[in-house]
Amino acid sequence: ISKRLMPSLVEIAAATLAALAEGDLQFHAGISLGRAFAGYALAIVFGVLLGVAMARSATFEALFEPIFSFGYPVPKIALYPIFIFVFGLGSLSKVMLIFLECLYPITVNAFYGMRQVDRVHVWAARNMGASERQIFWRVLLPGAAPAIFAGLRIALPISLIVVIITEMIGESRGLGYYISYASASFEYATAFAGVAAVAAIGFTLDRALVWVRNRLIFWEHGADFI
Repeated sequence: ISKRLMPSLVEIAAATLAALAEGDLQFHAGISLGRAFAGYALAIVFGVLLGVAMARSATFEALFEPIFSFGYPVPKIALYPIFIFVFGLGSLSKVMLIFLECLYPITVNAFYGMRQVDRVHVWAARNMGASERQIFWRVLLPGAAPAIFAGLRIALPISLIVVIITEMIGESRGLGYYISYASASFEYATAFAGVAAVAAIGFTLDRALVWVRNRLIFWEHGADFI
């Protein structure tokens, strides 16, 4: 394979160091992370609340469960032209698409996590005089926490994937733009440096989430994420 098309690891490393020295990677990575985190955080708030509401209320389940079942297999990225028309080409359209894409796995996992809590634990708490609020915070939410974190772990790389794809379309900032511009300029070592940055960021964020999960869900030492 031509070196111009597939540069060596040495050339990619040199391009990465040069981009870091110039501050390009840090600048574009900061833009992408800001967008990804904004959409991801919104999805966590609304996804967990909606999943819990669906699990606790038959009315909410009847209203939203068919929507999630019907819409889950649809690639939300196909809706990006509509998001651009509504929210413009700036960050808002990207954040909202990330939010929608991440909402599904978080909501579904929160819903089924709440539903799979052992009823015996709830009955035992009631027999010991626990109020409904105490049952929710001390029994239901801890019981659903492993499934909720599974949804968060699924959604995290999705947020990065969506932000990179959307930044390749009509954008002048972010790692997606950085990779696209470098490729269009035939600077493939620089483009692969951007790809390596995305991989390193994704791996670091995943490890951080696993670390948080394993310390919050301390009663599941035998089932730690690895």
